[in-house]
Amino acid sequence: MANSHEIDFKLYGDDMQLVEVELDPGESVLAEAGAMMYMEDGIQMETIFGDGSGKDTGKGMMGKFLGAGKRVLTGESLFMTLFTNTRSGKLHVSFAAPYPGKIIPMDLSELQGKIICQKDAFLCAAKGVSVDIAFQKKLGTGFFGGEGFIMQKLEGDGMTFLHAGGTIIERDLKAGETLRVDTGCLVALSKTVDYDIQYVGNIKSAFFGGEGLFYATVTGPGKVWLQSLPFSRMADRVITSARITGGRSKGEGSLLGGLGNLLDGD
Repeated sequence: MANSHEIDFKLYGDDMQLVEVELDPGESVLAEAGAMMYMEDGIQMETIFGDGSGKDTGKGMMGKFLGAGKRVLTGESLFMTLFTNTRSGKLHVSFAAPYPGKIIPMDLSELQGKIICQKDAFLCAAKGVSVDIAFQKKLGTGFFGGEGFIMQKLEGDGMTFLHAGGTIIERDLKAGETLRVDTGCLVALSKTVDYDIQYVGNIKSAFFGGEGLFYATVTGPGKVWLQSLPFSRMADRVITSARITGGRSKGEGSLLGGLGNLLDGD
């Protein structure tokens, strides 16, 4: 018997996606604070500690507070938002992606009830899905992984939705098959995949190749989801461009414009 609410959904858009969730009477969906785009009249919005999965039942207010406080370690809000259909008919609520990319729907019941994902990938999930932190087993992973020592752990048997940048690739790794990945491009992995961080092994490549000192290795069996454009990479390019141009668009995209800037002393 499923513990999570059985929600239906529909994805809209291509590069700037949103997910519309259909709730039957009494059904609820959980989302990160600020992710909601619109909701129909009759849906009750409630700000809660934790994820509403019931794992902290019996621990009192302090237990709930500590459980929610662990989310702060991942850079997320202390609170989450629960949306519940209080009417007698079906209602809809939608959640939008925070930057260009794709929304990845995942049925945890088909993924052995657990996935590990980068700390800012979670968008929303059916009530009953547990959103917690996952400590990497190896210390090197924490210090040198692009996503830090702590990642998110999603457990349960319901639908959950992740968001990632650019194009999303799903790889199904065989037992013993290893893939080397830029640390920022790793979105999520199933519970059976082993994840580690390795040094590139070449000082010249590390400092002049532009790929950094470390990369992630993921070893099967299991599924791995990768993104082509991590938000941090996109932000770095925007910041670098702004510094070079000084915030001006003079001659942008033009060789003559660039030469003009040099001659003008800009």
